[in-house]
Amino acid sequence: MTDAPVPDPSAYVPPKVWTWNKESGGRFASINRPIAGATHEKELPIGKHPMQLYSLATPNGVKATVMLEELLAAGHKGAEYDAWLIRIDGNQFGSGFVAVNPNSKIPALMDRSGPEPIRVFESGSILVHLAEKFGAFLPAGGQARAECFSWLFWQMGAAPYLGGGFGHFYAYAPTKIEYAIDRFAMEVKRQLDVLDRRLADNEYLAGTEYTIADMAVWPWYGSLAKGVIYGESGEFLSVHEYKNVQRWTDQIAKRPAVKRGRMVNRISGDPASQLHERHDASDFDTKTQDKIGEPAKV
Repeated sequence: MTDAPVPDPSAYVPPKVWTWNKESGGRFASINRPIAGATHEKELPIGKHPMQLYSLATPNGVKATVMLEELLAAGHKGAEYDAWLIRIDGNQFGSGFVAVNPNSKIPALMDRSGPEPIRVFESGSILVHLAEKFGAFLPAGGQARAECFSWLFWQMGAAPYLGGGFGHFYAYAPTKIEYAIDRFAMEVKRQLDVLDRRLADNEYLAGTEYTIADMAVWPWYGSLAKGVIYGESGEFLSVHEYKNVQRWTDQIAKRPAVKRGRMVNRISGDPASQLHERHDASDFDTKTQDKIGEPAKV
């Protein structure tokens, strides 16, 4: 049996009108499509707590669980939450999840603390919603507040270059395209340099205060700095050179709430670090995968 020939990227000429080839797309071909909406009927479960989170421990999902755990650690009991696992294998197109997030992306939050439920989707929006609701991890005003929002939205705009651009072409694309990898590697290294320069004179992104900006940036660029996403990307990008990013990454990783937040909805890695669903604070001690050894129920 011989391997299928690898197409020559330089031979491709775009047609006048693009049409969808469901066989293209590499690793994610089976779950990507050019239209929105639900593919099947499936209601979402609802737990007992004010906050109902539907997510997966990708960098975007980790933002939300870290924030919720930080709020609880700071004494905000109203931030108690149920975290339900949404696998990115078609479950994101269930009718219940699409009703919470019409974009079919994790994380999505239903805030059921008031008389009427409030849906919140997009990870940055969830961070702002929770920060304003509890008056926490968001500076009250002045330059610090402006910096917090600037770095938060910097991340929301920058992450597609890191994830959808560099990560896709370096780690997931069915063919290695030198131009695409070089283009996005250059941009990601520029972003790392932006961060490194900011953190040279500031403990955190907004200044001296740990905020939602750090919670947004850390799961993406902290993971990259430690070489734990996209295979050997850390060595490829020489992430060890960004000393200030490394210092900031290590500092945040030591926070107990961050350690807990990283575990929630995680389905890979050390079983002791995987808490597929979180419904009570005690679950971290009793329901990690090394203790229950059962497949997640979605």
